[in-house]
Amino acid sequence: MKTIKKIKEMNKESGQLRSGKFTIGFVPTMGALHAGHISLVRKAKKMTDKVIVSIFVNPIQFGANEDFSKYPRPIKADMNILKREGADILFLPSANEMYRERITNISAEKYSSILCGMTRKNHFDGVLTVVAKLFNIVSPDFAFFGEKDYQQLTLVKRMASDLNFNVKIVQCPIVREKDKLAISSRNIYLSDKERREAPIIYNTLSFAKRLFKEGVKIDEIERISKKIIESDSSGRVDYIKIYEDKTLNEVTSKSRHCRIFAAVYFNRTRLIDNMGAER
Repeated sequence: MKTIKKIKEMNKESGQLRSGKFTIGFVPTMGALHAGHISLVRKAKKMTDKVIVSIFVNPIQFGANEDFSKYPRPIKADMNILKREGADILFLPSANEMYRERITNISAEKYSSILCGMTRKNHFDGVLTVVAKLFNIVSPDFAFFGEKDYQQLTLVKRMASDLNFNVKIVQCPIVREKDKLAISSRNIYLSDKERREAPIIYNTLSFAKRLFKEGVKIDEIERISKKIIESDSSGRVDYIKIYEDKTLNEVTSKSRHCRIFAAVYFNRTRLIDNMGAER
């Protein structure tokens, strides 16, 4: 596996691959790699000739009171994982390399102010800006994103379409622990008690999915789900919301394919999850 730290070198390398008629699969990450990331790398290996993975803890998507400085950075362990999984190139830029005198941001307007955007101001502006830069630097044919960060996935798809990026976004399923907790880099912050309680998020989403299919009103589903989590665990609900699946538009009487979203705090650890729902 080749490690590249400079943008110009990454541009050159990807240009040579494309000239050689290789298809490029790209997996953007912030490191602290786990089974969810590995599933994306494996999908990319199956679909493309060359796999490029980026590790960059993006400072502009973190808020003032968020965990940027504490975000895990086990780079040696991550590199060993990527070598084992057969990644071809690791793009490992510094913040200074990525953001020299930056004055431009990308914003998704209203779609970045719902769900996680309600409490994480400018978070998705930071996400979309770094993803756009990475797409331009790497020039992939396919980019692989997991469904766990479904709002991010939807916004990246929309950005790629709106700005005419020549890349296909590949949507990959959530990877879960045996007890159905969505795998996340933040799970390591949970206490033993919190870790035992955390699967209540998945179980509540499953119950909410059943209520949705039965035609229960949206606000009632959200109210019941919040009560279940806060009554039966130490979790504190940030939000439980239902939106149309592909658009993140508000649910109407004609909506059939939707998605239920949850964000729950266990002490200071914020976990997110989601689940498709139909009626």
